[in-house]
Formats: sequence, C-alpha cells, structure tokens
Amino acid sequence: MPFSHILGQDTALGTIERALRTGRVHHAYRFEGPPGVGKELAAVALAQALVCTAGDPLGCGRCDACRRAAARSAGRPASPLHPDVQIVAKNFYPAAVIGRSRDELTEISVDQIRSIVLAHAAYPPHEGRARVFIVRDAEDLSVGAANALLKTLEEPRQGTHFILLTSRGDRLLNTIRSRTLPVRFAPLSEPIVRGVLRDRGVPEERHDLAVELAAGSASTALELADDEQTASRDAFVKSVLTAAAARDLGPAVAFAESMDRDKGALKDYLRALGAALAREARAAVAADPRSAGLAARRYAAVSRAVVHLERNASPGLAMASLIAELRGAG
Repeated sequence: MPFSHILGQDTALGTIERALRTGRVHHAYRFEGPPGVGKELAAVALAQALVCTAGDPLGCGRCDACRRAAARSAGRPASPLHPDVQIVAKNFYPAAVIGRSRDELTEISVDQIRSIVLAHAAYPPHEGRARVFIVRDAEDLSVGAANALLKTLEEPRQGTHFILLTSRGDRLLNTIRSRTLPVRFAPLSEPIVRGVLRDRGVPEERHDLAVELAAGSASTALELADDEQTASRDAFVKSVLTAAAARDLGPAVAFAESMDRDKGALKDYLRALGAALAREARAAVAADPRSAGLAARRYAAVSRAVVHLERNASPGLAMASLIAELRGAG
C-alpha cells in the first residue's frame, strides 16, 4: 500500500487516510514539517490514491496508474510517468521547457507556474480520475508565482488537487496559507532515524553524531553520515580547534579568510563542532570539571556563532570572532 512504508507520521497519515476513505479530499493541502520526514513520500502516496484505477480508496500501489504516479522519467526533469501527476520545484525544469532564458536558481518562477500549472489545471485529467500538482519546497515560490497560483487555488477545476510541501510555512504568503489545509509532519523519532541509517548500510560508529545533528530528519542524517561529509566535517572541527590553540591569532585569521562556504553549510559544520564540544563536556564532567567547563564555554561560543550567521553575519567575520572567543574561553 502506498502509505504503509511511511514511518513515524501516524497523525498526519490518519488525516489523509480519513479524507480518502470518506471521499472528502481537500483540493489544496499544505504538508508542513522539517525536511526529510516523509512529506514528499506522503504526497506521492496521496497522488497514487487519487489516480488509482483499482478501486482502493487508499491506492492499491500495484495498478499501472499507481506505479506510474510513483515512477520517474530518466534525465531532467525527473517527472512522474503518470501524465496527471506533476511536480513544481525550483530549478526542476530546464529553462527552455518553461520559456526562460536561464534556469531558476533562487526561486520557483512565475514562468514555471504558467507553463506547468496554469496551462494544464483548466483542463480535465488525461486519464479521467484526478490531476495532482505537488509543489516541492513551496516557500521557494516567488511573489509573482504565488500570486499566479492563487486564483487556481481559490477556484480549482473539479478533480484538481494541489499538495504544497514546506519546511518553512511562515515564509508563504498569507493568501496561500489561508487557501490550503495544513497537515503537520513531526520530526522522526531517534529509533526510526537509526533504523533508516541501518537499512542504508551506514556504519554504526557514525550513527550517534548523525542522529544528534539531524533533528529528526532521515535525509539529513544520511547526508551527515556520508563518507565525504564525515571527512570534511571532521577536518573542519580539527582546523577550528587547532586555530584556537595556536600561540597567536595568525592561524585564526588565515582560517577565517579561507571560509568560502555558504552560510547553510557553515551552520551545519558549526553544529557538528558544537556537538563535539558537548560530548567532550559530558565525558569530562565527573573526572575533570575544569575541562568540562572549558568545553561548555566553547559550546556556548559556537552557539552564538550560529546565531550571528542567522542574523546575516559574514562567514569570515563570524569565524574570526568565534576563534577569538574559543581562545579566550580557556
């Protein structure tokens, strides 16, 4: 069954399944929750149920329509093979497909909404049951794209359904929020995330840190446990602590000037540093309270650096300030 493989989201799935069983499926849903917790899996399962030709209200998962709704074409765009299930997402389509001269690198453009949604939503489904638009990372909708989508959300054709996926629902226009029914997806529990890591063959020694930093997101945990990510993160932690322990500020300045990471990636690396310091503090608290206190002060400094980045500090300045704080903490 399409919904049976989605883990840890009983409340959200209960809402969707009740709507399907009673035939009261809303025309526009807003699936909200952290990334990597099953929102898109649930959206695909709902799309399968809506186009299923076997008569199962929850979707059989076996008929040709169900299989094509879940399958993807090769290359770009990796669109569903079922013609009545379409994906809207930033940089999903080549520019020429949606009438643009360049790819959408920063947002979902109004051109995509016009080409993919408005050009099709006014017509009946190709195969008769329903038409489904899945909007991935809906917070990426530009103001123009959101406004272009709005009228269709207000007055959709019978059998047309929208599923907006977002981890930042607060960034959506209020008019979009008011016309979509929220279904909230929770962070996954630690046992579920560990189970996903085991199923993907991730070595056990990488589980603890990946789970600690993932905040209930299975996809984030898998990224954190990746070989290249693990090596790069460990090198970052070692470089920061080495610069903090140097005799003068020269290494700190050089390291800060080398920071060309985007802020999102740098925040992830800082959280890894914070987690390492937190583990150091916990391990030393009984046998060496002084070392535990130092690690705790350094952990607080790292937390402040993350806040500074979120408030738009430059990566270089944030790192220079952090290393200076780490040196002073001792």
